[in-house]
Amino acid sequence: MARSKLISGGKLKTFLFYLLMIAVAAGLFWLIRKQGMTLQAPSLIDADAGSAVVHGPIDTLLHVLLSLMVVIITARGVGAIFKVFHQPPVIGEVIGGILLGPSFLGRIAPDVYQFILPTTTAPFLGVIAQLGVILYMFLVGLELDLKILKRSGHATLAISHASIVVPFIFGSALALYLYVPMSSANISFTNFALFLGVSMSVTAFPVLARILTDRKTQKTRMGTIALTCAAVDDVTAWCLLAFVVSMSQAQLGGALITVGLTLVYVATMLLVVRPLVARAVPYLETFDKLTEGGMALIFVTLLLSALVTEFIGIHAIFGAFLLGAVTPHNSRVAKELQDRLQDMVQIMFLPAFFAFTGMRTQFGLLQTRQEWLLCGLIIVVATLGKFGGTFLAGRATGLNWRDSASLGVLMNTRGLVELIVLNIGLDLNVISPTLFTMLVLMALVTTFMTTPLIVLLTRNHKWT
Repeated sequence: MARSKLISGGKLKTFLFYLLMIAVAAGLFWLIRKQGMTLQAPSLIDADAGSAVVHGPIDTLLHVLLSLMVVIITARGVGAIFKVFHQPPVIGEVIGGILLGPSFLGRIAPDVYQFILPTTTAPFLGVIAQLGVILYMFLVGLELDLKILKRSGHATLAISHASIVVPFIFGSALALYLYVPMSSANISFTNFALFLGVSMSVTAFPVLARILTDRKTQKTRMGTIALTCAAVDDVTAWCLLAFVVSMSQAQLGGALITVGLTLVYVATMLLVVRPLVARAVPYLETFDKLTEGGMALIFVTLLLSALVTEFIGIHAIFGAFLLGAVTPHNSRVAKELQDRLQDMVQIMFLPAFFAFTGMRTQFGLLQTRQEWLLCGLIIVVATLGKFGGTFLAGRATGLNWRDSASLGVLMNTRGLVELIVLNIGLDLNVISPTLFTMLVLMALVTTFMTTPLIVLLTRNHKWT
């Protein structure tokens, strides 16, 4: 009897903390938005600043093939170097893409850069990169166990959402300072603040899972909490991003329609498509392996789901992610899809995305001391928001200081997921090329610091 009362009291305490957190966050964003609406940004962003000039005609297919070959070699090479230093290879692959871009190769060997990655190949690399990201998000969805959300304790759910709400408010508040120097009058403060908040809130679930697996701590109590929080973060962050994209591409009335269609789509996927997939999977598993017809059916469904969300106005990656998420996590079909697609996506498609991101990352746009200080401020705010929100929620729900700090460091991992979000923001012109570059640096720094900080915090302390 006493034990049940204690448990009930703990749930009530967590619920009240969660309710207070949401209410305070909503109130703070309303105040930030009210203040931000008084700001006046410059009339235009020079989106072409720093872009390279193409000299002479080129054979497009020749250069696309050459670009892909160089990109794959560079990504594998730099990624392997970072792996030696116990860093996620994805960081090296991202840096490899930046090295091939205008910030490095374009500066030290402009003629070589123009030959390997002329700007006329950018649209083709962009299409390849988008296809790669769609497939990647499908794989991320396949790795996500939706049942983990049902099994999540109230405390874990509160920690997870605190790790989103606090950095979201920090990012929105930072928008008050960045809107005038880093945005333009054709972008409303509301959209700018919403996007900056989302960009501060992201956690890279796949990178975090890889770090925990490499350290053989994914099945410990803290490892499970971290993976659960990251999974909830993923779902929440993509829903927030879908809302921001719908707001950015339409006026208020159109945005409300988009949000309504999104809710209908999500409900359809969960209530209609998920049961159909659950029935189709056992049939596909009656064969010795996934047949060509089965693969064709899955790919058609994947493209249809991506097409629907693109048509709705919330980006194709959301459809790919949700289809992966409604596919039975532990099924043989899911594992076989991962085995067949993982290498192709990681070796060819994602390096193309990194190169495409590298072509858009222009350190030359950060020319003044003030701009570099702004970049440092973004990194500090992003880290304080993500780490601080997770740490405080961890302590409030009963974790000790070391475990709370470790969880905060892990949730500060942004990696590839952040780059996907940033590229969407740049495509929508919500952020400028300069701010894009600053946020890419933030994603790299926050991901890079994860492993050494975790090693430091868990020294002489073994998770159980």
